[in-house]
Amino acid sequence: MPEPIPFEQQLHVFHGDFDALRREIAKTIVGQEHVVEAALTAVIAGGHVLLEGVPGLGKTVLIRALAEAMQLSFQRIQFTPDLMPTDLLGTHVVMENAQGRRTFEFQQGPLFSNIILADQINRGMPKTQAALLEAMEGQSISVSTETFQLPKPFCVLATQNPLEMEGTFPLPEPEIDRFFCKLLLAPPSVEEMAAIIERTTEGEPPIIARIVDGRRILEMRQIARNVHIPDDLRRWAASLAAATHPSFPQSPASVRQYVRYGASPRGAQAIVMAAKARAAAEGRGAVAAGDLRAVAHAALRHRIILNFAGQADGISTDRLIDDILAPSPAS
Repeated sequence: MPEPIPFEQQLHVFHGDFDALRREIAKTIVGQEHVVEAALTAVIAGGHVLLEGVPGLGKTVLIRALAEAMQLSFQRIQFTPDLMPTDLLGTHVVMENAQGRRTFEFQQGPLFSNIILADQINRGMPKTQAALLEAMEGQSISVSTETFQLPKPFCVLATQNPLEMEGTFPLPEPEIDRFFCKLLLAPPSVEEMAAIIERTTEGEPPIIARIVDGRRILEMRQIARNVHIPDDLRRWAASLAAATHPSFPQSPASVRQYVRYGASPRGAQAIVMAAKARAAAEGRGAVAAGDLRAVAHAALRHRIILNFAGQADGISTDRLIDDILAPSPAS
């Protein structure tokens, strides 16, 4: 048997692959570097991503480029109020063979892919969102009495319109909690807008090179899990999630004033796993405090539920996370 590759060398190759993926996706996305890096981190860590922003900011282009660079099967599902669960999962259909014998066979729906773009997910009815939740939760789906495993890796990248826009259905808290992170896309600057115009109105669209494949993504996921996190930083990650709850003794005054419910244990898990993947992407074998700070907003912002006062005052959950992060890990 071949000798195992030293962990330091694995991290070096991880860093190279991650950097190559980032550069390749940047061919089609102008700016949004933080969003690109966070989306890559989430897919490698095995999490689902919720992207929020007004139409036209490149959410669909980003997800499609990510799937192409990773050589993963891709399906785009446009969520509308009339989308039914069977449109996602598939259904049994009657098939007839050459002898005229009829049998029921299961026709797979679009969820049987590695990368799922759930476009405008908050336009889907709650029943359809519940069907997607099962796939996100267990990496499997149930149809009638049968259970079908989904391909690995499996990742849902959902886009969402701001909730104040008409014709949307707010996602239920259990489904929101299943998302590894929530990323906010900001409008481009004037310089970035000019670059977008140049790329999209002149010449041919860029061709995305294939950098890794599904097997390599699973290998990178295991490497990230093997990154060390010191005990004090692990406890700090747990305290960050706990501090989102108004009942926690060390919660900031702003949390106690404006928050109804805080993050679940999945929030702490997402912080640690994202920090490990970030450290591995930089070729480091141990998590630093800066890694936890860098990923905390994306991991927690959608898991904080404001109370009436917070909604009335227009409080941003990112502002609350800033208050939570203010103390140092040692405090």
